[in-house]
Amino acid sequence: MLSAPKIITLKSIEDFFPELVERLSEVSQTPRLDAQVLLAHAMQKTRTWVLAHPEARLSDLETASVTGALARLTEGEPLPYVLGEWEFFGLRFQINPAVLIPRPETELLVEKGLAWLHKHPGQHLAADVGTGSGCIAIALAKNHPGLRVIASDISPTALDVTLANIKGHNLHTRIECVQSDLIPPTTHRFSLICANLPYIPAKTLKRLKVLRWEPELALRGGPDGLDLIRRLITQAPRSMGADSLLLLEIEARQGERVFQLVSDTFPNAKIELSPDLAGHDRLVTVEHSSKSQI
Repeated sequence: MLSAPKIITLKSIEDFFPELVERLSEVSQTPRLDAQVLLAHAMQKTRTWVLAHPEARLSDLETASVTGALARLTEGEPLPYVLGEWEFFGLRFQINPAVLIPRPETELLVEKGLAWLHKHPGQHLAADVGTGSGCIAIALAKNHPGLRVIASDISPTALDVTLANIKGHNLHTRIECVQSDLIPPTTHRFSLICANLPYIPAKTLKRLKVLRWEPELALRGGPDGLDLIRRLITQAPRSMGADSLLLLEIEARQGERVFQLVSDTFPNAKIELSPDLAGHDRLVTVEHSSKSQI
């Protein structure tokens, strides 16, 4: 059983850092990095600054912040929730347990979306389905000025986080939040539909430690993990424009099944299955052009 955190009297970063790393090694695979992040957050500095100023002293308030964060981490709470923010695609996002922690593998979806948008210049309307923190919608809009986005989620508490991030990035004129079950209703057709939906199979979900902290609604994908993905694929043809793109993040073992589902629904589209940096199937891309028919 992990020992309870103790109050630590700090003199300087250099004095405290080894003990902090030792304590974090009980709960983290990257204790040195996490120690740097905690100190930077408490001192409202960058991690680079912390590394460059080992002689800097922490105030009583900063000491209390680090000690409190250490206590929460010792209980198993993920570092992003302790910090209340996390980085995605080079941007900072507010997060809390109402939304999933943004993962680096989801950046592949943003990269593919931006690449397609850059090849198809003009004013575009996108849907970010199951938006959560809003990280996909915001990353796309930040990097493509001609894009408007409707960010939808079934959870009103998740949309509160989305809206806070939209305001924080000053994108309230280009991103609209809508509570919706999958694709938001609109009279317009979308050029781009992005979806990082719940895709964890029920049996797998029961074994995951993240279920203690992250919202089950954003993880639960049904018996085979494809309940919502199937529904979205069925909805998508009615919402996509003549030249449009559908991006679906998937669980690593779902590649062949999702590829077949979209092939049946979009027989004339260009369909690709892309791996993440670890080599696992991660993204299904469905590109529909005016030369083909849905």
